[in-house]
Amino acid sequence: MSKQSEYRSEFAPYFDSFLKMKDILGYGLNKFRSTFLEFDRFFVEAGVTDTYITSKQIATWRLTRVNDKARTLYYKYSILSQFCRYMCHLGHECYIPRLPRRKETDFIPYIFTHEQMKSIFRECDMLTLQPVNMNSALFAIPALIRFLYSTGVRIGEALSIKNVDIDYSRHWIIIRKTKNKMQRMVPISSSLEKVIKQYESYRTRMPIEGLTDKESFFFVSAIGKPLTNGTVYCWFKKVLRQCGIPHIGKKQGPRVHDIRHTTAIHSLEKMVKGGVDIYCALPILSTFLGHKTITGTEKYVRMVQEIYPDIIGMENPVTSFVFPNKPEISIDYGNSY
Repeated sequence: MSKQSEYRSEFAPYFDSFLKMKDILGYGLNKFRSTFLEFDRFFVEAGVTDTYITSKQIATWRLTRVNDKARTLYYKYSILSQFCRYMCHLGHECYIPRLPRRKETDFIPYIFTHEQMKSIFRECDMLTLQPVNMNSALFAIPALIRFLYSTGVRIGEALSIKNVDIDYSRHWIIIRKTKNKMQRMVPISSSLEKVIKQYESYRTRMPIEGLTDKESFFFVSAIGKPLTNGTVYCWFKKVLRQCGIPHIGKKQGPRVHDIRHTTAIHSLEKMVKGGVDIYCALPILSTFLGHKTITGTEKYVRMVQEIYPDIIGMENPVTSFVFPNKPEISIDYGNSY
């Protein structure tokens, strides 16, 4: 028996088939599902009985989204546009809406200093586990925080790593569940390898069945359960408090994700101080961070300039010939008197 659809409008079977297609392609479905539920309710309330979407219907739906932020609206329009193209491909003519202008975020991430990162590592090592709470993520926190800083991966990517993804012989880890749906290999430094091998050795000693299975998650709690973003964030706030680093909250950070931004800035700083031209370093950093395009990496140049203004003056002259200074040319046209 097939699973019953959670949608009630005339578009219900098309929502389901679209989601099935996206799932096969490896996309996460949560945003699609929630947005489709919103569209589904709208179509039911509007009494839509035809399987095509008009510009008037889209305009009416837009009037109901007065509390949505510009960024949220952009993503919803993007999903709607994809769905309308899908419907057209199936032979149902739908109006394909233009995406609204995407507003550039003015959010500035928190960049930890080198001393603050040392303090965070130190305080992670000093955390103690209460015997009354054995379902604690503390067991993995010291190794996880070092892993995030050394590799620059997103917290969700780190928590999705399984035992089979780690290859010590080749000194890399395969990240399969990524934001851009593109698997990538992350190098493991010798110091990080030592850290995660130590964590793995202690984890293996726990009398829990299946911990070493290839398909088991690598970072787990003291009872062998996979860690969650929220649990890691709670422990991270405790570490910040012990370090004396103020936590503003309300999505203003510092957040666990800011470790990734810190890694990017510190890596760029190290490369430039090592003699690499800052714009030659960008493609390297972009690949390292798993960005789709170099555009997502360029913001770090501006941040480096603000945090380390002396670095910009240290650029290697290797690319100076690309835009040479305009030479002074004096031409005699033979009409001077």
